[in-house]
Amino acid sequence: MENRRIDIWAGRGTGYSEDGSDETDLLTEYCQYTDDGCEFAGSCLGCSLPRFIYDLPGGKHRWLKELRDKELVRQFSDEGKEVKALAGTFGISQRTVQRILKRT
Repeated sequence: MENRRIDIWAGRGTGYSEDGSDETDLLTEYCQYTDDGCEFAGSCLGCSLPRFIYDLPGGKHRWLKELRDKELVRQFSDEGKEVKALAGTFGISQRTVQRILKRT
């Protein structure tokens, strides 16, 4: 990628890829973009998340854990489920359930 020349005014960059072949690297304004979304939303423009999930620290894993923790706390407080039952439902240890409940 050291031999890369970018021609901004023409809207394209030319250079050589790592395998030695010529490549054209268009700026985003000149690319055909298909909004296919991801596993959380069918379209990026129609997504309910405030930011791209993989740009956040911890990404998808952290987001899913936060959802799990909120549901766990809800079941504990609203439905009155016990720690042992919550651990079995969510597939985590009783100690992890206690840690989650302590944080809230």
